Amino acid sequence: MKKILFLLLAGTFLWMPGAQAAVSTFDDLNLGEDSYGFGGVPYNTKSGFTSGGNYFTHYNAGSYYWDGFAYSNTTNTQTAGTGNQFSAITGGGVSGSSNYAVSYTFGMSGQKSQAYIGASKGEQSAIISGTYVTNTTWAYQSMLKGDTLAKKFGGADGTDEDWFMLSFYGLDTSGGRTGSVVDFYLADFRFDNSEDDYILDQWAWVDLTGLGVVAGVEFILTSSDNKLDDDGKIDGPYAMNTPAYFAMDNFTASPVPVPGAFFLLGSGLAGLAAIRRKTAR
Repeated sequence: MKKILFLLLAGTFLWMPGAQAAVSTFDDLNLGEDSYGFGGVPYNTKSGFTSGGNYFTHYNAGSYYWDGFAYSNTTNTQTAGTGNQFSAITGGGVSGSSNYAVSYTFGMSGQKSQAYIGASKGEQSAIISGTYVTNTTWAYQSMLKGDTLAKKFGGADGTDEDWFMLSFYGLDTSGGRTGSVVDFYLADFRFDNSEDDYILDQWAWVDLTGLGVVAGVEFILTSSDNKLDDDGKIDGPYAMNTPAYFAMDNFTASPVPVPGAFFLLGSGLAGLAAIRRKTAR
């Protein structure tokens, strides 16, 4: 009897709506060969698109003026600049998949790079297992070689302590920050041994369970390479010289079971206790 009750409870819990992990591979979004998309977001509109049951913000003002997330299967790993904004340095998605996401975080529309659990903002909460990230081709080549705006990481002799960091901020159902954050370096030249310095050129898993139970994530990029004002301070919110792009794949969230699941679990445990008491008499 106890075994039957346990199996029923376990089955009920596992099959409650929202109990299954939601994985955004972006392969469920249709793309032509070597192309990118915005999920049909109308021109000059702040909106977003859904992949794998999760929602990603986007503002569409054309190919050269956008922010938030896009999705892509472009494979150019050599060309830097605005003509190649949508390529990951890996040339494809995780484990050889075609599609992946690209984020531009410094658009001036006010649309932030955010991902939410569910098909819209603030729909449900989750423990986010993590996601894979890497550099885009433009950001990678800029840090590797330098360009007209950004410096070569490490400087001429390789000793400059440069870094490029992606921060993940937990969001509540209203879109406000929860106070939890996870930092991950897409490039880091601060090691004592210069042979350990790196610019990420492959997919790396970032564990986001430390964010706790959240409704979404906000993505922020910062760099050691910034335009400075006359006082030597960072000259405003758009002063970063490193191209403000990163690529992402397999964003994975495990939605928190709805309250009914906990009610059923509690009721079942109470029933099990009653059975034990009756048997003990």
